Amino acid sequence: MVVMDDNMRPVTALKGIGEKTAKLFEKIGVRTLDELLHYYPKGYDTYRPPSAIGELKEGEVGVVDGYLKSSASTGYFNGMAVVTATVSDLTGRIKLTWYHMPYLKHTLRQDTHFIFRGRVVRKRSGLVMEQPQIYRPDVYEEQMKRMQPVYAQTKGLGNKTITLAVEQALAARVMERDYMPSSLRQSNELAEYNFAIEHIHFPLDETDLHFARKRLVYDEFFFFLLAVKRLKEKRGETKSDYVMKEDAMCRRLEAQLPYRLTAAQERTLNEVYGDLKGGRVMNRLIQGDVGSGKTILAILALLLAAENGFQGALMAPTEVLARQHFESVTALFAQHGIEKQVILVTGSMTAKEKRIAYENIETHKADIIIGTHALIQEKVIFDRLALVITDEQHRFGVAQREMLGNKGALLHVMVMSATPIPRTLAIILYGDLDISVIDELPSDRLPIKNCVVDPGYRERAYRFIANEVSKGRQAYVICPMVEESEMLEAENVLDYTKLLREKLPAFRIEFLHGKMKAKEKNKVMEEFAAGAVQVLVSTTVVEVGVNVPNATVMMIENAERFGLAQLHQLRGRVGRGDSQSYCIMVNASKDQGKNARLEVLNKSNDGFFIASEDLRLRGPGDIFGLRQSGEMEFKLADIYTDAVTLKKVSEDVDRLLAGDEELARPEHVELKKKLTDYLKTSLDTLNL
Repeated sequence: MVVMDDNMRPVTALKGIGEKTAKLFEKIGVRTLDELLHYYPKGYDTYRPPSAIGELKEGEVGVVDGYLKSSASTGYFNGMAVVTATVSDLTGRIKLTWYHMPYLKHTLRQDTHFIFRGRVVRKRSGLVMEQPQIYRPDVYEEQMKRMQPVYAQTKGLGNKTITLAVEQALAARVMERDYMPSSLRQSNELAEYNFAIEHIHFPLDETDLHFARKRLVYDEFFFFLLAVKRLKEKRGETKSDYVMKEDAMCRRLEAQLPYRLTAAQERTLNEVYGDLKGGRVMNRLIQGDVGSGKTILAILALLLAAENGFQGALMAPTEVLARQHFESVTALFAQHGIEKQVILVTGSMTAKEKRIAYENIETHKADIIIGTHALIQEKVIFDRLALVITDEQHRFGVAQREMLGNKGALLHVMVMSATPIPRTLAIILYGDLDISVIDELPSDRLPIKNCVVDPGYRERAYRFIANEVSKGRQAYVICPMVEESEMLEAENVLDYTKLLREKLPAFRIEFLHGKMKAKEKNKVMEEFAAGAVQVLVSTTVVEVGVNVPNATVMMIENAERFGLAQLHQLRGRVGRGDSQSYCIMVNASKDQGKNARLEVLNKSNDGFFIASEDLRLRGPGDIFGLRQSGEMEFKLADIYTDAVTLKKVSEDVDRLLAGDEELARPEHVELKKKLTDYLKTSLDTLNL
């Protein structure tokens, strides 16, 4: 064992981790011991007492205790060694099978006593336990005393390797002084920090896990809100350098639109115009479901800035979406004779294209600039940049937004989000933003038809997708994982793509996931947007990214693993065109509580109602599925599951800063150090 005095040392300092394994750890975002300690389990495996064979259930992990009546036998199937054995008790018998493990024949001899633990499946001959783990009774008894962590994995890096590495890191770590003020620890019944780090990985029981998780969730919310409240500029009464008066061009464009704005759009637009004309700096969040019409409001706001001689910038999370915005704005302006120059800036542009774009921006030949994070590069010099609009802004870090803001003095900021966050939480998370809600969809939008089905419906779903695609439509299939995991039973993108290519050979099927390079992702998304790809198998990376009105089917595998608000956002990828759209949610769980949650989605297309129901239905114990994503990038905390904690932390932070704004008191020295470290390491990726 290597004793370390620095938690920032690389994982190669641990025994058994060489350069090859370190690269696999890097794939899951772990380079240092500190990152490993904060690589929290996705769930926990509990070892239950053995059950009678007659009580085993298909599709579940079962445990049986028995003597082998005869020695195991070895057969071969397609060149693969298959070891089989049988155990029985008074309630029945079950066959055990192992693949690629011929050496087990020497272990599994007649009259030997073992405990077998594995997944039970149904074969023609009856129930079979496949690839069960084998334990001596005394060893299994020890396992029953612990909850075993289950980590998110990657190909070549299994749960056992990660677990052993975490055990080493915990043994070798440098203990931290608890930075949380004792008053807050006592009033919130928070565990000591070092205890929490150890027991989030290896809890003794569910009570132990509850206290460890409670402390770490509190910390995540605490530092996020502390950073936000100290760093955010309070713009409420700040005078603006960019007061806008002229609006004839905007009013003319609005009147010439081929549709009427909804009452909710009109109300929100008037609030935006009021901010831009009112003499104070605008800092506004516009929340609205996918398809509620946020984009046209952004265009009108950008046009108002341009009409008054200023520049406006729209920042999108992906190149594909930025290009789509650019094309729609230029087409709209050309159609209505609006002579304002719109340009696109993305990372994939050639050096010459970028140079021309930069010159046009600096010389104010460009009135409206649309792009990705490439907009915040140092080479981009704006001229009288007055308004910045971020589309799905939670995909951008604080530091990135500040860099963009520094391009002009006291900018107006407008944030658009399709994440349906209940208003009570939005006020906390976006503390200094005025909030507008577009709670009405255009009258011509066809509501999406929903269905929640069990895995037995899959073949019918594939036929339905094939039928829609044969009509010239497109489809999404969402899986919770990128690749197969040895510990988690859930569909994964790579295997699912192979399956669909076999099931639907007449169509082009591609995959998309967050581990792909940006260039690869853009290529797939562009081809899907252009109609060259008929079916896209993806992780939740498609929540934000591309507008495909031609897509009419959204099929979500293991829907029970997602939060309702996230499922609603995924569903919002379809229903954007004139044709009827459908959402098929495959529920692989028999849990009645999860079934009830999915029924909320089945019966409603109202994002804000769904978000409030999500908040109501998700209890503190619901921590083992996939977290919500999109609205914030916390490692452990979830704004829905942990809403009560979020509200309490907000109150605590306000009280703390009211008494010691600069954290200068002696009892806050360690806290201030920790906040400084947090700002250095987290601000670029924290989502606001």
